[in-house]
Amino acid sequence: MKFTKMHGIGNDYVYVNCFDVPVPKDPASLAVRIADRHFGVGGDGLILICPSDQGADARMRMFNADGSESEMCGNGLRCVAKYVYDHGIKRDPRLRLQTGNGILTVDLEVKNGKAERVRVNMGKPILEAEKIPTKLVGTPPTNVKLEVEGKTFEVTAVSMGNPHCIVFVPEATDALVLGLGKYFENSPMFPKRVNVEFVEVLSRTEVRQRTWERGSGETLACGTGASAVCVAGVLTGRTERKIVNHLLGGDLELEWSEADGCVYKTGAAVEVFSGDWPE
Repeated sequence: MKFTKMHGIGNDYVYVNCFDVPVPKDPASLAVRIADRHFGVGGDGLILICPSDQGADARMRMFNADGSESEMCGNGLRCVAKYVYDHGIKRDPRLRLQTGNGILTVDLEVKNGKAERVRVNMGKPILEAEKIPTKLVGTPPTNVKLEVEGKTFEVTAVSMGNPHCIVFVPEATDALVLGLGKYFENSPMFPKRVNVEFVEVLSRTEVRQRTWERGSGETLACGTGASAVCVAGVLTGRTERKIVNHLLGGDLELEWSEADGCVYKTGAAVEVFSGDWPE
């Protein structure tokens, strides 16, 4: 099976072009094996690039490193867009891609025939508690107290097609991210588990984020998480609608548009290498 390794500011996945090869019979177990950084290709998970059954240019299916399927991945979506353009599935600088969060529109910055940066309309944030989903109170749940491992935090919950718990902190330390990330992820207040963003506010237009992703642990970047942080910053009065978010893998530009209510995310997408998986 042919595969391609790609990353969006360090958030790396193994991509399979299911326009050319059949969809794997058991993508969940394949994700576990192929994402293994010691015995597999290595990555934060597996992403299948498939024909759309809803009239889009392509469909993205994303599986975390533990085999669980997620609705969306913003960094993964940028890489899917780059792959679709660069590999000739659809040579158009504007693409419509099907995700678990509906069909999203992406605009590509093309240089020398290759897509370098991608601007994604991430859609409107989901703010109703039952749709995020979370048992936290509020629509949206904003600055709500959450107890994790005997400590109390103020958190804000947002969905960008997948659930996010945003925790604004003075410093995103290893003790918080690596020590408590898994406990946030598995809090009973989030029925489908949750992605967690630990965020330092540097100014009204600049933040720094570390991410604990459900099913993968800490990752170098999270596009839906960065989008959720942009929304949470506005909801809590900490930031403007347009920010730069510094993640471990690089920077993303975010804007929660007042005009249409959608979140727009711009960042790089990189193809690393291709190969053949022996199974």
